[in-house]
Amino acid sequence: MSWLERTELLVQKEGLEKIKNANILIVGLGGVGSFAAEFIARAGVQKMTIVDGDVFDETNINRQLPALQSTIGKSKSSIVAARIKDINPDIELTELNEFLSPERAFEIVSTDFDYVLDCIDSITPKVNLMVAARRKKVKIVSSMGAGGKMDASKIKIRDISKTKHCKMAKMIRKRLKVRNIDKGIKAVFSEEIQIPESLKLTDGSNFKKSFYGTISYMPAAFGLQAASYVVNQLVHKK
Repeated sequence: MSWLERTELLVQKEGLEKIKNANILIVGLGGVGSFAAEFIARAGVQKMTIVDGDVFDETNINRQLPALQSTIGKSKSSIVAARIKDINPDIELTELNEFLSPERAFEIVSTDFDYVLDCIDSITPKVNLMVAARRKKVKIVSSMGAGGKMDASKIKIRDISKTKHCKMAKMIRKRLKVRNIDKGIKAVFSEEIQIPESLKLTDGSNFKKSFYGTISYMPAAFGLQAASYVVNQLVHKK
């Protein structure tokens, strides 16, 4: 009996083969990306690349799948890689323990990937990844801001040009326009209006000038929507 028996029953043999044969790039393994990576792995994808240069800290415990008291200070990419290999020891997994510079975004994104999942929470690297994917004609699903929101039923997936009530998406649309991109990127976003009291300003390190408060399930729900979209696209691909 295969560990993917229930999956095959749902998507049939042909659908499962399409999932298995996919090659997925996931950049950012925080609240959104850690869940997205796990859902993609558990769906049966046999080839994945995961990218994150960060380590877990105590503030991650409220929302990131592998963030535990025992993983504080440990590399996100190595902890997530170990989990994925524990789910599927046969997976062909590439782990890149690095933050994505603009140059690296263009190097890492290639037409070998069926999908790129952008789960980065800093604007500049996020935009670079989107531009790289669009220039190289690689399909990309990008997670917008899960912070400052509490209603998971308001999460949608649309072209980035159709996003609303998301400050991150608005900022990214402006940045993309300068690079002559106004559509063609699937965005996971929430139509809920951000709770203004939940914003905190920072010193601007790691491309981050501010962040919103977050609740346990919202980033996970964003990761779920991104993974769900990708798996459905793979299964129904002609």
